[in-house]
Amino acid sequence: MKRGVRMIVTVTLTPALDKTVVLPGFAMDQVNRIKSLRLDAGGKGINVSKVLKALGTDSLATGILGGGTGRYIEKSLREMGIACDFAWVEQETRTNLKVVDPENHTNTDINEPGASVGEDVLEAVFEKTAAAVKPGDIVVLAGKAPAGTRDTIFAEWITRLKALGVQAYMDADAALLIAGAKAGPAMIKPNDAELARLLGRELHGLEDMAAAARELVAGGIGTVVVSLGGDGALFVTKDEALRGKGLKVPVQSTVGAGDSMMATMAHGAERGLPFRDTCKLAMAVSAATVMTPGTQAADMNVVRDLLNKVEIETLQSI
Repeated sequence: MKRGVRMIVTVTLTPALDKTVVLPGFAMDQVNRIKSLRLDAGGKGINVSKVLKALGTDSLATGILGGGTGRYIEKSLREMGIACDFAWVEQETRTNLKVVDPENHTNTDINEPGASVGEDVLEAVFEKTAAAVKPGDIVVLAGKAPAGTRDTIFAEWITRLKALGVQAYMDADAALLIAGAKAGPAMIKPNDAELARLLGRELHGLEDMAAAARELVAGGIGTVVVSLGGDGALFVTKDEALRGKGLKVPVQSTVGAGDSMMATMAHGAERGLPFRDTCKLAMAVSAATVMTPGTQAADMNVVRDLLNKVEIETLQSI
């Protein structure tokens, strides 16, 4: 049975055109020759929309775009069948360079800063978001805010969305995450270091991190998903504390793995899947994503193959 989710909206305030190059033997202060190159519409919320589409769940992608790069991103998303309603500015949307070196087994990100925008543009994004949703729907607030934006922007939007009866999922970092978590979103997805910053103390081991996540849930956050990199993830609600063990897979690109996990959690809510099944699927989708070059969505055939290999355990002591 569905949980009343009619629409999922993803918000990306600093999208990017992701240019991924494969460059064997990448070396400083030398001429490096690219072996292959691909371009992808990117940014954390946009990545969530791409994975949702691959999972068979529709979403609306909104945020801020500008210039020819912005038009390329919107065109790419529409060609994928993803609905868009972006606020437009004159500034060119940024381009991020991802350098993949298969010889040295490194993935290097070189990201441009996002341009600053006015309060009117930010409010236009919120208005587009609010107009698309009804009570019970999900809004995913993902990534960074434009330069100069106040740290409380996501916290303010979470409060306003909750007043509309809308569930806010947040995947942000630094001050945006700290302020936003205080507003009690339906879900957050910090990594282990970000979780420690939220609690203001060092955390040691899975049990300590799960207990910390439970503190956040007790403080008003619905679900805390903690990314542990190659060690998997923790999934904590008021009723359950689960650990998904990391899968050993060949890595093509680590970009978008966390976004895939967030997308799958939203997909599970939209479909009314049992929580444990959603967590299991999230682990498979995330692992399949790192096996995929660039920031394209994971191959669902690979996801199905990995699903049987995922191990989910209950942390009994929490």
